[in-house]
Amino acid sequence: MINVSFPDGAVRQFEPGVTSMEIAKSISEGLARKVLAASVNSEVWDMARPINNDVSIKFLTWDDLEGKATFWHSSAHLMAEALEAVYPGVKLGIGPAIEKGFYYDIDLGDRQINEDDLRKLELKMVELGRQNNAYQRRSVPKEEAVGYFSSKDDEYKLELLEGLQDGHITFYTQGGFTDLCRGPHIPHTGFIKAIKLTSIAGAYWRGDEKRKMLTRIYGVTFPSQKELDEYLLFLEEAKKRDHRKLGKELELFTFSEKVGLGLPLWLPKGAMLRERLQQFLQKLQMDTGYLPVITPHIGHKNLYVTSGHYEKYGKDSFQPIKTPVEGEEFFLKPMNCPHHCEIYKSSPRSYKDLPLRFAEFGTVYRYEQHGELHGLTRVRGFTQDDAHLFCRAEQVKDEFKKVIDMVLYVLESLDFTDFTAQISLRDTNDRDKYIGSDENWAIAEQAIIEAAAEKNLNTVTVYGEAAFYGPKLDFMVRDAIGRKWQLGTIQVDYNLPERFDLTYIGEDNAKHRPVMIHRAPFGSLERFIAVLIEHCAGKFPLWLAPTQAIVLPISDKYIDYANEVKAKMTKAGLRVETDERNEKIGRKIREAEMNKIPYMFVVGEKEMQEEKIAVRRQSKGDIGVKTMEEVIALLNEEIENKRAFD
Repeated sequence: MINVSFPDGAVRQFEPGVTSMEIAKSISEGLARKVLAASVNSEVWDMARPINNDVSIKFLTWDDLEGKATFWHSSAHLMAEALEAVYPGVKLGIGPAIEKGFYYDIDLGDRQINEDDLRKLELKMVELGRQNNAYQRRSVPKEEAVGYFSSKDDEYKLELLEGLQDGHITFYTQGGFTDLCRGPHIPHTGFIKAIKLTSIAGAYWRGDEKRKMLTRIYGVTFPSQKELDEYLLFLEEAKKRDHRKLGKELELFTFSEKVGLGLPLWLPKGAMLRERLQQFLQKLQMDTGYLPVITPHIGHKNLYVTSGHYEKYGKDSFQPIKTPVEGEEFFLKPMNCPHHCEIYKSSPRSYKDLPLRFAEFGTVYRYEQHGELHGLTRVRGFTQDDAHLFCRAEQVKDEFKKVIDMVLYVLESLDFTDFTAQISLRDTNDRDKYIGSDENWAIAEQAIIEAAAEKNLNTVTVYGEAAFYGPKLDFMVRDAIGRKWQLGTIQVDYNLPERFDLTYIGEDNAKHRPVMIHRAPFGSLERFIAVLIEHCAGKFPLWLAPTQAIVLPISDKYIDYANEVKAKMTKAGLRVETDERNEKIGRKIREAEMNKIPYMFVVGEKEMQEEKIAVRRQSKGDIGVKTMEEVIALLNEEIENKRAFD
């Protein structure tokens, strides 16, 4: 008999070869009907896979992230089956689950697929799903696998097989469809009740822009039509909040192919928004002992060879900049940290100087592929709110906790109150991705774990997400409609100080190695602003809004008074415009509302005679007639309370 342990601590015995489904049925038929997969010793398994040794088991349903991932991976296979039925001869790349749904990369040859064709595919998926076909796992010899996909002339699956070892290859079959796959999958297709194929995109095979462009079809599925309907409403709301759409409407930023893909151009209002965010953080940094520094946009190749960025990021960098000097090469900087290491090294340092905190809004450059660029969230040039703290080993945890406090203040000030702190550690199976000794990594990882615990953060631990030079604490934020974004990050680094031979003189008059903390509460201004736009649907808090108020004269007779109001408000430090167009007041108000300007000041005969203003609040309507002094006091009070968000 084998022992099976359950999450509640209970242990039961079963015959070897028992499946997770049989175990679930022994507990409850109702449970067995809901379970999608099982976590067996923390590895997700099919419900039909035999268990032959003592294990811990947890049943996964739609309520579990792993359950949803398994559901959506199985849905990708169902879509592939439908594709083979509708487009005979289609060649299949990969079809993983993603955070919300799934996709499959396909090669249709000379055929094209458009949005209208997606409905045909959906109907075929529904038809196949109703057959309740089981997902059946089978181990196959490599020779058989190669023969199968050779017969289908599918070069993509054959290429994937090249990287697999004989004895570790599995096929999954449902109905008349078979695919190369590690799994796991849900018990049968009947669980998939509601289907929506959402979009079509292009994707280079294996992410290599030198390879063929495939067609990527995205989709999402649910166990019920009600859940799909709710999700489609969510998508409509997300479209309204799309930062690319709002950025254009609110005149914040633009892109130009002549300037270059992925290189945003900030328009006056967007530049003001950026500056306000920078000023907000700069004041916070000055109040907490940071020193401003500025570094160039390029660096010598040797700088990045020393730091390790050339080895780890070389393929993601722009091509080197060659000079007339033989063999001399420069790179657009991919990171600010090597430059800050050289600033630290520019003077002898004492233990009395530490901690030393250098901060810079530094623009960096990465060569993202065409298909991966997306508005401001994925660009080729972006500005990090970067800082690097150099401290003694015994100061690391306290400094790390102070940075946590800073990140929490930034997030709270901008109404990002729903977040999880992700402790991002090394991949335990692939150490080649990282630099530095195991000893230093262990110390750095422990410092992050302890600091997060002492700050009572809600944390999750993820292996394989560390930076190549050190572990991280990443802040995963949920926006107003529930989407998850990675924003601020804090990293502990024992390795760059080693590579740059950074030292300080200790109390013992001997040389010691400092520890480096990397820190970016926003992450990058571009990504942060994109998320902020979508979070607040373009309705920025008053302290941040590029235009805080607009004066609306009822007719041309009151333009002079409107400009007097603007001048007084501007002198008081407020950002105010005047709408001098010969338009009806109703239209001016509607357009100010559409432009999401927080306050509207309507002026006419009565207001001019009494030297007052009729005040409207965006989306709330009239709030009364007030003197200019009262209005200035009202707005300044709201500005000072940076946590006020409409």
